[in-house]
Amino acid sequence: MKFFLETLQVILLSIWYNVESFIYCFLPKKRKNISGEVVLITGAGSGIGRLMAQEFAALGTALVLWDINQEGMKETARLAKQSGAIRVHYYLCDCSDKNEVYRVADQVKREVGDVSILVNNAGIVTGTKFMDAPDSLIEKTMEVNTLAHFWTYKAFLPAMIANNHGHLVSIASSAGLISVNGLADYCASKFAAVGFAESVGLELLAAGKDGIKTTIVCPYFINTGMFDGCQTKWPRVLPILDPNYVAKKIIQAVLTDQVFLLLPKSMYIIAALKNILPTKQGTLLGYYFGAFNLMDSFRGRNKKKV
Repeated sequence: MKFFLETLQVILLSIWYNVESFIYCFLPKKRKNISGEVVLITGAGSGIGRLMAQEFAALGTALVLWDINQEGMKETARLAKQSGAIRVHYYLCDCSDKNEVYRVADQVKREVGDVSILVNNAGIVTGTKFMDAPDSLIEKTMEVNTLAHFWTYKAFLPAMIANNHGHLVSIASSAGLISVNGLADYCASKFAAVGFAESVGLELLAAGKDGIKTTIVCPYFINTGMFDGCQTKWPRVLPILDPNYVAKKIIQAVLTDQVFLLLPKSMYIIAALKNILPTKQGTLLGYYFGAFNLMDSFRGRNKKKV
């Protein structure tokens, strides 16, 4: 009897969840109010981090900015105050250093209070073939893009669990879902970041902490300078993304508790096809869409932008 009831429940809920998802294709989801929340953004000194800070500021939040670029953070703080942030604090922090993350996190808790929205945004890319990448850069890629998420979660998640309230945002990459030629270490770090964030989200649900939401963001290349030189063969299908557009979509995803955000929308189809198509056909399509040559003209950032 228990088996029958459980199966019936699964069938009915599955139908409802699909109907609900279909309805939301046409109707906007209700946005939550995050006014007064404390938002911490890593890698906030430039690029998407800076733009997200401005978007969060406009919603009446208190901001905590982390970066290794002091001048960049000052500029972000200035812009965030102009956008309406109730408070802005910024701290030099090398997220690849576990001890430094814990030290600065303790300082934040003393000076600002508990963080309720954590945005793991800091990231780096080597942009070289695996065999040409120095060991030190491979290690740094994993430390910044993946392990830093472990340490920030360890630092700020306990307060969220105690309050059963919070939001964990992981700025990963489409390269964390589909591998790219010439980005072995970067792909590895982003696959790990996606898996880590998804697993912790499931742990929280299993523990009954459904007040803590997770959002995992997997965008294609963004025009922030990080992937300067990279070109896309089919820009109508896979465009180089505008940073302002990406930042606004991330905030929208947070406000509606969207678990996965893939950008552009074509990435939903491409990611699904990867899992159902024969491997040889997937490789063929990869060649067709230019995935094997994306990094051929990669230059990356020549210097930090303020």
